Amino acid sequence: MVEMREQPDGRYGRAYGGDTLNTAVYLARLGADVDYVTALGDDAWSGEMLADWQAEGVGTGLVQRIPGALPGLYVIQTDANGERRFLHWRDSAAARRLFTHLDPAALDGFDVLYLSGITLSIYDEAARAILLGALDAARARGAWVVFDTNFRPRGWPDRARAQALYAAVFARATLVLASTDDLDLLYGAHGIAELLRHVTTAEIVLKSPEPQSCVYAGGETVRVIPDPVDTVVDTTAGGDSFAAGYLAARLAGAAPVVAARAGHHLAGHVVRHPGALIPRSHMPNAFQETS
Repeated sequence: MVEMREQPDGRYGRAYGGDTLNTAVYLARLGADVDYVTALGDDAWSGEMLADWQAEGVGTGLVQRIPGALPGLYVIQTDANGERRFLHWRDSAAARRLFTHLDPAALDGFDVLYLSGITLSIYDEAARAILLGALDAARARGAWVVFDTNFRPRGWPDRARAQALYAAVFARATLVLASTDDLDLLYGAHGIAELLRHVTTAEIVLKSPEPQSCVYAGGETVRVIPDPVDTVVDTTAGGDSFAAGYLAARLAGAAPVVAARAGHHLAGHVVRHPGALIPRSHMPNAFQETS
């Protein structure tokens, strides 16, 4: 999506972002071989985004270009504590039409499929059925299915439908990256219990606002408390960068607890900067520095 950031003087700076896109870029910066699968328009901003992703090392061979379509747009406003508020315009975003242009068999070559709750929210029922079929095919061939619970209530007018779809993806997941905030919004007081129903079939990382995380893997539960962050400028992409740090470490062979430390380490750097994607010059090596 096109990102517009409100400045203190009322002017706006333009960039780009989106939860899964942020994770893909940070994964590429950490050395992972990653493709981003989405749909864009044929406008100049879509072309600019595509070129920027390629410059970041993100594969774009499966990005669909739809004539006449436009990307989504969002505005970020942040308060004095760095907490952000989003305003979205994505009802007609090209990404919603991905599976009317992409053959899901194109996903068969990947070892890991990563998606989020926002991914689920933008598709219609036909596209969701295609996506769930692709996840089934991935699990059948031994690929990982990684699900980040990112839940945004405005994207889900039917809460019961959201709960059913989350359950369907939990059941297919190899790894779930969840937050207590997401679970509280989606399920209420029994959200953690709903997630942990899948603890025997999926590796689970549950993040709390403190910040800290609980890792449920291999029959063990370990709490991971990161080093404190002295100054938080903007929490945008904190969770997305955690996901990238965690996945990069796991794909490099690190144990889940080590991977959680890597995720917190990268997120701690990201929230010190404005915007979803921090300058490359400020990127830590999240895995090597915490292994």
